[in-house]
Amino acid sequence: MADLNQKKYTFHVHGMHCKACVLLTEAELKELPNVSYVKSSLTNHSVEVVGDFGDKTPEQIAQELTIPLKASGYIVSVERQEHTAIWSDFKIAIPIALGFAVLFVLLQKAGLVNLINANGVSYGTAFVIGIVASLSTCMAVVGGLLLSMSATFAKEGDKIKPQLMFHGGRIVSFFLLGGVIGALGSAFTLGTMGTFILGLLVALVMLILGINLLDVFPWAKKLQLSMPAFIGKHAHGISKFNHTLTPLLVGVATFFLPCGFTQSMQLYALTTGSFMSGGLTMLAFALGTLPVLTLVSFSSFSIKNSSKSGIFFKSAGLIVIMFALFNLINSLVVIGLIPPVFSF
Repeated sequence: MADLNQKKYTFHVHGMHCKACVLLTEAELKELPNVSYVKSSLTNHSVEVVGDFGDKTPEQIAQELTIPLKASGYIVSVERQEHTAIWSDFKIAIPIALGFAVLFVLLQKAGLVNLINANGVSYGTAFVIGIVASLSTCMAVVGGLLLSMSATFAKEGDKIKPQLMFHGGRIVSFFLLGGVIGALGSAFTLGTMGTFILGLLVALVMLILGINLLDVFPWAKKLQLSMPAFIGKHAHGISKFNHTLTPLLVGVATFFLPCGFTQSMQLYALTTGSFMSGGLTMLAFALGTLPVLTLVSFSSFSIKNSSKSGIFFKSAGLIVIMFALFNLINSLVVIGLIPPVFSF
């Protein structure tokens, strides 16, 4: 028999950036006792909720739904979010990105840091992309997962051990699973054209990620690839189990979360055709994310909520676009379509 007190509501969600936000908002709101159905949409930045909220007004319900989402940077409201591109941030972001490019060239020429090579993504590049990923909006889903797990174990007063298990599981699994992907690449005998196509795909994924970080072209968010939703939902569900090994499993599960940066590195690991090269690429990426995720573990650190977040994300977006163009040009050089452009 249907519950006559159940009603359907549609609200707008402020702060959604990628498909990972869909998983996170749905997973958190489904935990509420008076909610029976949740469906989030990145296209409309909205969430459809069915539940029994008594005599509360839509505004009061929106405030109630915001509570579990606020720590992850989302706000539920009855008013539509109007996207406004803040072009003034580029006045600072462009000099920062150019400064990074100059530093990058100087370090590369001095041989101090191997950030890029003629064959594609180096370990140094994977490390830098890991840093950018850990600070970007996409990594919000990993931060949300980490905070969710931490809340579960904090009730028992155990704060240090779960965090160590999470980061240890994440680092080791990224190396091992990255190695497996690299070994799978060797089984497919990709050849020059296969490597070129995957390299091209890596460059395009990174280009879309970079454009989305600029936050001036909302349509580009629809182009972003993501892991199948059911995998991400299972990964998020693990964090709710209160078991000794849960932190370790949550760390491993982050390999499968719908983060575009992770997926671009996984694609590149496939092109290496080597367990060791694929494993070290994913290890370098995971190590790049470690400092910021450690801060998230022990504080409420979030650059997303900073007043300077727009400048940071635009600077990061320009740097990611630079890496994407490097990879794109190198891919075209490898198949002989264009002559070498850079002399690094």
